[in-house]
Amino acid sequence: MSIPDTVDTANYVKSVLKAFSILEELDSAGELSIGELSSRLSMDKATVHRLVNTLKYAGYVNQNKDTKRYSNSFKLLAMGNRVTEKTGIKRIARPYLEELAKLTGETVNLGIKAGDRIVYIDKIESKSTIKVGLDIGISIPMHCTGLGKAYLSFMPEEEVEELINNTIFERFTEHSIVDKDTLRTSLLEIRERGYSIDDEEYVIGLICFGAPIFDYHGNPIAAVSVSCPKYRVESKHQKIYADYILGTASKISRQMGYSL
Repeated sequence: MSIPDTVDTANYVKSVLKAFSILEELDSAGELSIGELSSRLSMDKATVHRLVNTLKYAGYVNQNKDTKRYSNSFKLLAMGNRVTEKTGIKRIARPYLEELAKLTGETVNLGIKAGDRIVYIDKIESKSTIKVGLDIGISIPMHCTGLGKAYLSFMPEEEVEELINNTIFERFTEHSIVDKDTLRTSLLEIRERGYSIDDEEYVIGLICFGAPIFDYHGNPIAAVSVSCPKYRVESKHQKIYADYILGTASKISRQMGYSL
């Protein structure tokens, strides 16, 4: 975090700005040690340690008991969710999610990035007797979900690389992506066609189609997806669902100020 030279710094508290810099760095990297934070932020270790301990005491930062490294807590996510619910993406996206649910008859999800994970913040469940999906509030790795891969594919390249290099590739199913190169190839394909597919990568029997939602700067801020039992999806459905999901994401993005 930096302040333009034209701004009167006498009106700002430097320690507060440094604390927010720490939170932003942890948001970007996921988990860091005091030494790593000090190096990344060009900040004295003693200052970083004091600020991190303060943030930890206030409940905004957690410490891994095994590695002793620090990460942002879900307190920030809870605050963010309340903002999105009252004034942001969740409220704006809701009517478009409802429209998509009617078009497909399947479960529709909305997710946002939280560190190196995707968090489900809204959901319209299929009315079918047999349905699949994940609950609101759950957070899972970005690399193995339709929502996460759709978001990840359109992030700035340097941020993608940093996330990939810090990802622990856990195998959830036999179809999970478990190495960096495979993920990079998958993300390039998604970027080219505009939408993602999660074909039983996180849950066996679940297939998911996702697309990113952009802000007025053209940066991804959320993702929308359709998820359904794989046995109900024939080859013709992929093109249909892709068109639906891209159309929905485009409509929400325009409402967020994005224009091609």
